[in-house]
Amino acid sequence: MIIATDMPEVSRCAATQCAYNANDGCHARAITIGEGANPDCDTFFTNSKHTRSSRTAGVGACKMEDCKFNDDFECSAESIEVGHSGTTNNCLSYMH
Repeated sequence: MIIATDMPEVSRCAATQCAYNANDGCHARAITIGEGANPDCDTFFTNSKHTRSSRTAGVGACKMEDCKFNDDFECSAESIEVGHSGTTNNCLSYMH
């Protein structure tokens, strides 16, 4: 069974080495943001193959309690962007 929910979409992802990235877009079903003090993309992983899916990823969960878009551990932003911040891949839409 597929459950349809309203989630903010990942409008752009600069983590081109991620297996879910194709043409600067995230094509996972949903991603999770946050690990500790950083708004990392917890769904990021590398693989020699990249997804063939054409769907646009949504933000399923957010662990960043201090983000202004966090509403009961879910993202309430219209959309987000994921990109490089130092050596990690972060939610660039994170605001506290």
